[in-house]
Amino acid sequence: MINQINKKILNLATKSDVELKNIYEKIDRIAMLNSDRILSAFIENKVSYTDFADINGYGNYDTGRDKLEKIFSSVLGTEDALVRPQIMSGTNAIYITFTALLKPGDTMISITGQPYDSLQEMIGLSGTSSQSLKCLGIKYEQIDLIDNNFDINAIKNRLSQGNVKLVEIQRSRGYSSRLSLTIEKIEEVIKEIRSVNKDVIIMVDNCYGELVEDKEPGHIGADVVVGSLMKNLGGGVASTGGYIAGNKEIIEMVADRLTAPGIGKEQGANFNLNNTFFKGVFLAPNAVKNALKTSIFAAYMLEKLGFDEVSPKYNDVRTDIIQTVGLKNKENLVKFAQGIQESSPVDSFVHVMPAPMPGYPFDEVMAAGSFTQGSTIELSADAPVIEPYTLYMQGGLTQEYGKLGIMLALSKISK
Repeated sequence: MINQINKKILNLATKSDVELKNIYEKIDRIAMLNSDRILSAFIENKVSYTDFADINGYGNYDTGRDKLEKIFSSVLGTEDALVRPQIMSGTNAIYITFTALLKPGDTMISITGQPYDSLQEMIGLSGTSSQSLKCLGIKYEQIDLIDNNFDINAIKNRLSQGNVKLVEIQRSRGYSSRLSLTIEKIEEVIKEIRSVNKDVIIMVDNCYGELVEDKEPGHIGADVVVGSLMKNLGGGVASTGGYIAGNKEIIEMVADRLTAPGIGKEQGANFNLNNTFFKGVFLAPNAVKNALKTSIFAAYMLEKLGFDEVSPKYNDVRTDIIQTVGLKNKENLVKFAQGIQESSPVDSFVHVMPAPMPGYPFDEVMAAGSFTQGSTIELSADAPVIEPYTLYMQGGLTQEYGKLGIMLALSKISK
């Protein structure tokens, strides 16, 4: 494969090893801290080989599942957690949480502006689903960010008026031009919210952000945190699943919504996935470390090659694994995605092209030659095929594979 890469790009990649050394070392330190937190949770909960047993049927008395959920709650800084193969995606985790905690007449507010595309139909901002929050009688409001910061005054003013049940914070940028939000900024806004309303539920969509920093939203006061195991905390090993972590009372409510009232957390077969889930979270700090290094490498290469719409910049502070690049036109967008696909270990022969995607309002181009369909902790790239033709990249299970994928994609564009 290396013989297919442009020599100029290879030389620049060699130079990057020296220039990015200090940045990589900071990432290594955070990975060590998070590894210590996870290993300690495994030891504290006395994980045993017997905890990997296949529990089928109703899934009663699964002590392995119980230990796994204690580990997740420890890692995420919460009192309790649900970690289940029955939660099929981050979007599904968010919907389960919303419908468990919000009742007809309740109001929720997004304080990070318009949410990610796949949440808009869920809320009722688009589409005609009879199961949207709007159709269930739940009211939605939003407060936009100002220059990538929370509008503290508007948030406090709205909350002081009362009648708000839940505040939602989307940590990552989604398909928007804004920056993803650091734990420091989220902690600041949580303190401001609590200064005017101690009872409102604060929920953080944590997708793409787990283990990137040395704290999680639960450590700084979030009531409930949600995400997918096909992203960071699955470690590139989990083949499905999601998590919802939070205060005990909240998790009880969410568990009743997931299964049935009176059953809650007690049921849910593990489909012989306990071993995979334990191994996934155990390997997650390393997977996240490599995904971050891949994103930083991509940003460095793009900037040095003259791409001016790169975000974050290679030396910016990061709070998730997403890297974006403005590619100016449809042709470049599609070619870059094709380069990522062609360097993938799975389906490298597939010629990706723009196509409709469920839950998205525009045609999408998606490179995802991954071992798990839809896994975004593995090197992948996707974008709505509309102006300004911004590509969203994420993942990379190893730094070496990530570098190869990025270099091949850049070589494809340079042709």
